[in-house]
Amino acid sequence: MSSLLQTPIDYLKGVGTNRADLLRTELDIHTFQDLLNFFPFRYIDKTKYYKIRELQRNSADVQVIGKITHIKTVEQKRGKRLVADFIDDTGKMELVWFRGHKWIKENLKLNTAYVIYGKVNHYNGTFSMPHPELEPYATHKEEVKIAMQPVYSSTEKLTNKGITQRFMGKMMQQVFIQTGATYEETLAAPLREELKLISKTQALRNIHFPKNSELLAKAQFRLKFEELFYIQLQMLSKNLQRKQRLKGFPFDQVGEVFNDFYENHLPFELTNAQKRVIKEIRNDLGSSAQMNRLLQGDVGSGKTIVALMCVLLAIDNNFQAVLMAPTEILAQQHYQGIKDLVAHLDIKVNLLTGSVKKSDRTLIHEALEDGTLNLLIGTHAVLEDKVQFKNLGLAIIDEQHRFGVAQRSKLWRKNTIPPHILVMTATPIPRTLAMSVYGDLDISVIDELPPGRKAIKTVHRFDSHRLRVFKFIRDEIEKGRQVYVVYPLIQESEVLDYKDLMDGYESIVRDFPQPEYQVSIVHGQMKPADKDYEMQRFVEGKTHIMVATTVIEVGVNVPNASVMIIESAERFGLSQLHQLRGRVGRGAEQSFCILMTGHKLSDDSKTRLETMTRTNDGFEIAEVDLKLRGPGDMMGTQQSGVLNLKIADIVKDNNILKLARSYAYAILKEDPSLSDDSNAIYRKIYKLLGKDKTIWKYIS
Repeated sequence: MSSLLQTPIDYLKGVGTNRADLLRTELDIHTFQDLLNFFPFRYIDKTKYYKIRELQRNSADVQVIGKITHIKTVEQKRGKRLVADFIDDTGKMELVWFRGHKWIKENLKLNTAYVIYGKVNHYNGTFSMPHPELEPYATHKEEVKIAMQPVYSSTEKLTNKGITQRFMGKMMQQVFIQTGATYEETLAAPLREELKLISKTQALRNIHFPKNSELLAKAQFRLKFEELFYIQLQMLSKNLQRKQRLKGFPFDQVGEVFNDFYENHLPFELTNAQKRVIKEIRNDLGSSAQMNRLLQGDVGSGKTIVALMCVLLAIDNNFQAVLMAPTEILAQQHYQGIKDLVAHLDIKVNLLTGSVKKSDRTLIHEALEDGTLNLLIGTHAVLEDKVQFKNLGLAIIDEQHRFGVAQRSKLWRKNTIPPHILVMTATPIPRTLAMSVYGDLDISVIDELPPGRKAIKTVHRFDSHRLRVFKFIRDEIEKGRQVYVVYPLIQESEVLDYKDLMDGYESIVRDFPQPEYQVSIVHGQMKPADKDYEMQRFVEGKTHIMVATTVIEVGVNVPNASVMIIESAERFGLSQLHQLRGRVGRGAEQSFCILMTGHKLSDDSKTRLETMTRTNDGFEIAEVDLKLRGPGDMMGTQQSGVLNLKIADIVKDNNILKLARSYAYAILKEDPSLSDDSNAIYRKIYKLLGKDKTIWKYIS
């Protein structure tokens, strides 16, 4: 059976070589199987017939019964159009064709009952339907009607070449005929019974030709579950295999350095969330498997202190640690902060970035190799082959989304057994998505802020309120505070954006003149050294206002900065707005974030601004962001490639995802290698999945 499904699409009756080439290039359909798994994205209810009088101005797809009474050709600027009068007992409308005139004229019969179907336009008080689907009423009555008509994704090229929705439907019918319409089961019987899932054959039939909406819902549920189940099975299995295969260094001691710091030098009481996460990490480090953990925490939730406690555990067990940050400034801040925290402990910490002098580098390399250097903090520079450790036991990566898998694996090679990996991010990712995307990482979440932190007050102001906003800035600077003003920078139009930034900078310098006010500017076209110099001046409090593009998004900590003004806030995504807002509110004072926009706003922009002013919770923001943008964009160029889903939607089918995950987990817990006879079906498909990422090649 399955070999029949692998038949090239050229051999499907009615397709032929030219159409087959189009299906391959436009829709990635190569075989019968690919066609079967090309699922409709919506359905049209064809049980309803409209009267012309009932038509609405909403450009919906409708079906009308009537007669053609007259056909004429109308000249237009370019070429001609064919217009027919179509009437029923309630009124008149027009049918319009811009091409194919000859065929239509020859084949249309006047005063014969037709069923027309298509999108309705309304112009000058008349309804019209361009390029309608037409069928004589007599044939229409006799045909077996599909109540719910599927609609498939298409492209202009396909439509122009005659591969219409109707043709897609015919191909689907043909593939069912040629493959015998019974399909191998891909889920074991106990699982299907427990979840009351319909069979694979029924699901495929009803996804393409649903008998009614109830069967359609069952088919969708079955196929979505199957897709998500196999993705989760794949991920969880990889995770288990890794834990079994990759032996890690057991950190079995909670020793002197950790206890001394915890009891005597901890600058503040840890939150319950921090304690819980440290416990999770300690359990990982104490087991003999290699840790691979993602630590999520909102901006300012205290991830650094958790990371430091893990470093101290490594040192207690005679291992070295490394902390890698995406920018020089951030690495410096980590270095400064951690150096101050461990000042009373007998620990050696050093900083390695691109700008460290060669003579100093040599000393660092030596200290790493002889083991006297306990913790190295740095940028990508730590990945260089020259950087060799005596005994690296823990690698911490800050701001995960800036580093890919390739960089993670470089760190792995810094010891004979891979070190434990802790990945930190302040970009909250909704848990379900994190489960799906970072399937190879265990996840810890710090979901509460340290006590004493005041929530940042966020307001939305229109450009017309600018003078009031400037007055507010002056008042804050008088109190000794500092201000960020951020402009969007969107790749497509760097010239325009740069102009916006420079105009903004000039207007701020005009309103905040020297010597009373000092204004810095930072943007992507500056040399890194100039950028760092300006940032440093701001960090040290020598400038009052920092005008910048989003280069400041990640990590810079200026406790004295209490106001964040985001210009053209409607041009930013939600998670970016939240990241930027997190740059203030680092000190004890009340901080503010002002979102500036013009009056013209789309619905999505309004939702984003409303969410920002309503909540400071990064996870809630991430959920809204996910709903607005969809999962594909969320992850940027993410590593897994698993989100190439055919039918399921991670956001909308969140509950099915959780269900699929729990079943995959239960199966693997009982039988990690899937060697049991009852799991033969899963073992077979899992092996095939290892060869190719496209899940649907194998689960049909």
